[in-house]
Amino acid sequence: MILGRLLMRLLLVPLGGCLAICAAMIFVMIAQWNRLATLNHDDISGLTVFFVIVPMMALTSAFTLFPGILTTLIAEAFAIRSWVYHVVCGGLAAWVGLVTLGPLDADYDFSNAPLIIIGSGIAAGFVYWLVAGWSAGFWKPVFGTSQPTPPSANKIAGP
Repeated sequence: MILGRLLMRLLLVPLGGCLAICAAMIFVMIAQWNRLATLNHDDISGLTVFFVIVPMMALTSAFTLFPGILTTLIAEAFAIRSWVYHVVCGGLAAWVGLVTLGPLDADYDFSNAPLIIIGSGIAAGFVYWLVAGWSAGFWKPVFGTSQPTPPSANKIAGP
């Protein structure tokens, strides 16, 4: 039973992480859509947007990956299944990534709106919770079996 849950966690956690990164990137791209459109209009082609902007977003995701992995390990170790925990940790991981990214994206500055970056972390945390966080902890079953309660020894027998 525990081995099966461990194998399930080994599949669900990376899947949840990948989908969370995709959700964060989609959130940023939708939130910065007008800016992406002006870059596409000013630059030579849409390939520049794909080959420059998407790697910059992936670089930001890499900086947020390390705090995200740490909070995921904490959630798995202590079987923290709260959606609030995962959403807050996603926002904090995005903020840490924004702070550590710094001036690396000076040419295409998409980190000038910290609320968008933190919002993408919140969206990533929620997507992770939907996929893997709601059943965190391989040693703690999700749906516990109810044990019958033994009759009380202090119960007084009737006449």
